[in-house]
Amino acid sequence: MKILAVCGMGIGTSIILKMNIDSALTELNIDADTEASDISAARGAAATADLVLTSEELVEQLGEVGTPIEVINDFTDIEEIKSAISRHF
Repeated sequence: MKILAVCGMGIGTSIILKMNIDSALTELNIDADTEASDISAARGAAATADLVLTSEELVEQLGEVGTPIEVINDFTDIEEIKSAISRHF
């Protein structure tokens, strides 16, 4: 299983989201790979992911990637991230 964390520019915010996804996965006892990506690389990377987590503003920019996308409003909220992951795994 692979989860993609996506931010708009650069990779800093997606690294924060990735670290919190990793924490959420540990708490949920789910084994998955996570990857951080900016929006431009995410379109291609989403093809190999099982789930994409990103902000609401970026969903439209991602377009149809063929992978479920979950909106995360607060990239530091482990409970919100756990809830999004739990809906899919």
